[in-house]
Amino acid sequence: MHKTVYSFFILLIISSCSSSEEKKETRTVFKYNEMGSVTSLDPAAAVSFENIALVNQLFNGFVQMNDSLQIEACIAKLWTISEDEMTYTFHLRDDVFFHDNKCFKNGKGRKVIAADFVFSFNRLFDAKVSSASTLLTFVDNENNKAFEALNDSTFLIHLKKPFVPFLGILTMKYFSVVPKEAIALYAEDFRINPVGTGPFKFKMWEEGSKIVLLKNDNYFEYDKKNRLPYLDAVAVTFIKDRETSFLNFLKGATDIVSGIDAINTDEVLTPEGIINDEYKNKFTLQTTPFLKTDYLGFVIDEELAVVKNSPLKIKEIRKAINYGFDRKKMVQYLRKNLGIPATAGFIPPGLPSYNSSIVKGYDYNPDKVRALLAEAGFANGKGLPDIMLATSEQYLELAEYIQSQLSEFGIKIKIDVQKPSVLSENAANSKINFFRKSWVADYADEENFLSLFYSKNKSPKGFNYTHYDNAAFDLLYEKSREELNDSVRYFYYREMDKLLIEDAPVAPLYYDEVVRLVQNNISGLTINTMNLLGLKRVKKENK
Repeated sequence: MHKTVYSFFILLIISSCSSSEEKKETRTVFKYNEMGSVTSLDPAAAVSFENIALVNQLFNGFVQMNDSLQIEACIAKLWTISEDEMTYTFHLRDDVFFHDNKCFKNGKGRKVIAADFVFSFNRLFDAKVSSASTLLTFVDNENNKAFEALNDSTFLIHLKKPFVPFLGILTMKYFSVVPKEAIALYAEDFRINPVGTGPFKFKMWEEGSKIVLLKNDNYFEYDKKNRLPYLDAVAVTFIKDRETSFLNFLKGATDIVSGIDAINTDEVLTPEGIINDEYKNKFTLQTTPFLKTDYLGFVIDEELAVVKNSPLKIKEIRKAINYGFDRKKMVQYLRKNLGIPATAGFIPPGLPSYNSSIVKGYDYNPDKVRALLAEAGFANGKGLPDIMLATSEQYLELAEYIQSQLSEFGIKIKIDVQKPSVLSENAANSKINFFRKSWVADYADEENFLSLFYSKNKSPKGFNYTHYDNAAFDLLYEKSREELNDSVRYFYYREMDKLLIEDAPVAPLYYDEVVRLVQNNISGLTINTMNLLGLKRVKKENK
């Protein structure tokens, strides 16, 4: 599931629907602006960052991931795994209730039971409802028995074979619980009438304008002795203009702005990526490694029309391109040092198998570029056809930087700027053979990154856009999915990464960072490598 990195921006004064007595009180409203588009508040459609950010406030699943990427209890208070690793048994809390809604008798939210999860998970098999069906290939659904409620508080999942990342997958918002009553009442309109169990409940949505969520006073989680959440409301606006959105943040009209592409870095940051002195007392800069790798992809399947006459089918040319540009300067000058040059493999920092001393990738090396070009029969680039690189407007400057550096070796790059949606479609359907893309972790396991190169995941059915096909890689990938020993599994991951470096189906560019600016009156807003917005422990001091 390729996803575009979401950015949070701001503005919004919500009209309170509270009583006159409540209006006299100062309400704490967390406000951010979303420059992207929210298409649905149904967790079954939690495919984009924009959707996920809000679904995370409205819904819960069995388990959740903390900021250290450790899996914690949520609606499931505990779970066990059978000796053969193929049956997972979850024991539910008895104090979790759906939000009050007219879909329930007397409008009162009822208690969540195991049968609700059977219903919620079975919805995901319907491709018309969700794209999550691809994540369910590992469950044993013979005779519709993959999911089983033994009683109101005990739920079983049966797998076809052991799958180590399974619990991590269950932290994805797809696997949240929804009430059948709401689906029956709202049908397709459930996307704009969400009913969940989360720390906030849905209030209103004017599409393209604003979304408002209110505090769930009946939420089941506590922070020590305090019932969560602390905020009274969450308000989201959808101002598309970057400058207007950022200006609103500087004025204090919103509480957070997220993503380097949403921040006017020249205004607020030094060349070293530090907040300018004049802004230090107004807001703070939050950064952490992001489980995201930006890369150039080469389609290398010679059976495809776009590859047959392309010089990129030659491995030495792909490796020459990898050695032909300086990633460190690219991050320094184009991203103000916000990000890490991708001089190791495809797996980013933040995942346990990452080790740049073991997996040595590509760094700028002019001598190797020249030697590889000569080996491929194109000494100094002589006779090498022009190569077209497809990118979007957002990454044009980066593409031009690579173009300029490669031209010094006689590698002539032409840039084709496409709309992001068109670029994604063309890459997925093998209509282009050299493109800029990124991959963001769906769940915190290296398997998710390496799945992009498994031969059985070739596009258009899967996300192997490069059509990489290596039997040795596939064998390691299949073994890693069932390996229970962490040390052995990490060894497999690194060996796969080494194969990617040798075969060069991609040119890793940089490992991204989560970058946020947060107003100084906000506390409790943590940051994590999944870039998941969590607001249940956030406090806001009204100015």
